Amino acid sequence: MTAELSPARQAVAAAQRIVVKVGSSSLTTAHDGLDTERLSALVDAVAGRVAAGGQVVLVSSGAIAAGLAPLGLRRKPKDLATKQAAASVGQEALARAYAESFTRYGLVAAQVLLTADDVVRRVHYRNAQRTLNRLLGLGAVPVVNENDTVATTEIRFGDNDRLAALVAHLVGADALVLLSDVDALYDGDPRGGGASAITEVNGPADMAGVDAGSTGSSGVGTGGMASKVGAARLACSSGIPVLLTSSRLADSALGAADVGTAFAATGSRMSARRFWLAHAAGATGRLWLDDGAVAAVVDGRRSLLPAGVTAVEGSFDGGDVVELVDPAGVLVARGVVAYDAAELPDLVGRSTHDLPPEQRREVVHADDLVAMRRPVRTA
Repeated sequence: MTAELSPARQAVAAAQRIVVKVGSSSLTTAHDGLDTERLSALVDAVAGRVAAGGQVVLVSSGAIAAGLAPLGLRRKPKDLATKQAAASVGQEALARAYAESFTRYGLVAAQVLLTADDVVRRVHYRNAQRTLNRLLGLGAVPVVNENDTVATTEIRFGDNDRLAALVAHLVGADALVLLSDVDALYDGDPRGGGASAITEVNGPADMAGVDAGSTGSSGVGTGGMASKVGAARLACSSGIPVLLTSSRLADSALGAADVGTAFAATGSRMSARRFWLAHAAGATGRLWLDDGAVAAVVDGRRSLLPAGVTAVEGSFDGGDVVELVDPAGVLVARGVVAYDAAELPDLVGRSTHDLPPEQRREVVHADDLVAMRRPVRTA
């Protein structure tokens, strides 16, 4: 690492509000369950950041993995019921361990369990936002985890990387730190030898030819480097710099930020509503647009009118989030639709002036729309 830190590292080191994500492999083992020494070392680093005047939200995986050993399970279960059972045991153990460890520093750990609905549904999203902000204002350390006990789809061991990126934007964090069992991003599998660490990522060009892989090797985590890179890109595209390194280096990561791989922010901050539309909300349908509508929506930042819609897919109600795609089916925007799916076929391709007065409104208003591709710049 060079003596002079990059702007991304300086931003992480100076961040007043920071989200820290730690994976299952950093806190647990497949055979012994929760490792309290590793957890306490992480708490030491977080407490040090708080003592320096920072606010920290900890996104912690490990609930399911922590429940294996107490239930006598020797390997990660495949059926949903057993996964939920392990989560219910492990979540209690994880919360208790964090509470006891933070008590050493006079800090209160606050457990916050989120499900997909809590980031997909706008009202839930705002409630989670208010709760986390209030906890930070009261001096607590929120410990966030996916509520695996009641989640019914895509329960995975420790893949909370995307959740961490969403939480970072939700709380207006100044930086995101991703901690795992690997000390940096490499251009290949470091276990095979010959791979080189990538210390700075300033844009897509720095990732050219990088094989991030897909899964972890610890037996308790599934996020892997690919998941972390995806979360880093999501955060950076929203104006949040990211530092990725090993949990063993948490002190340095939350101190001088002179370890691991730093990802520079590549985009600008979005409002909470626009970010929710772009990255958190679940889409229930698709609207196909002609080229003129694509230009109006993406380049002109204008509302989508019935005349620009060529086809409708899915079952949705007015107020739901839908995807807007170009003639080739490429996603160009997302937005809140003003009509039910059953109403739209009679309006497709028609000029607003040809419609009855009660239907002379936008299909998706510009205020409820976010472009998902960059506008075309003309000289």
